[in-house]
Amino acid sequence: MANFQESTTPAPGNKTSVIRPLILLFLIGSVIAVQYFHLEQYLDPERLRRFGASHGVLLPLIYLAVWTVGPLFLPGLPIILAGGVLFGPFWGVVYTAIGSALGAALVFLVARYLARDWVAAKLAGARLMSLDDQVARHGWKIVAFTRLIPVFSFSLLNYAFGLTRISFWPYLAATFVCMLPATIAFVYFSSNLLDLVQGEISSGLIIGVILVAVVSLIPVIYKWRKAKAGEPLDL
Repeated sequence: MANFQESTTPAPGNKTSVIRPLILLFLIGSVIAVQYFHLEQYLDPERLRRFGASHGVLLPLIYLAVWTVGPLFLPGLPIILAGGVLFGPFWGVVYTAIGSALGAALVFLVARYLARDWVAAKLAGARLMSLDDQVARHGWKIVAFTRLIPVFSFSLLNYAFGLTRISFWPYLAATFVCMLPATIAFVYFSSNLLDLVQGEISSGLIIGVILVAVVSLIPVIYKWRKAKAGEPLDL
């Protein structure tokens, strides 16, 4: 799996590494702007969610639609953060889990049936064969592994799995279930994010930060242990 990652197009990973610092800068800038322009009343969490509720099913449907097509072009993290802010911790997790699974499914199907040659050209043949061999030996477990320990690009793997021999439904089930820990952590964090924008550090925000830190440290610890043992990033 490590070999596969090293040989694929570096753009998705680079985008992720750039987007996360930009999001952090945006959040810091937002806190400063809110305090300077006294915009706290417009960013009250309950007020925003009442606004969303007043639109009935329209807002959730729009959010799901963005999630469905977004992974074709966009990183998922900003969409996850928006889900927590708009819908709160419970419905944010529900909509994000469903939406991210739909997005992963669409990318998988595009790679398998609509743009197979184009996707294959973007991925190195020998490395793609290595991933396909992993799927042949481990089946849905390799999908579960890459979702629970996200050391590989989410979007890139969605495309890549579409070119392997894994069946659609095991792929989708493993994706949905094994993305839940990270989904819960990031949605819970973002559902309390407006507290920070309003200048308040709440207990919910602290718990959210801890959850995100734990989820984010999993791939770091995994890489460290593999590197220490001199092993590739594999099952």
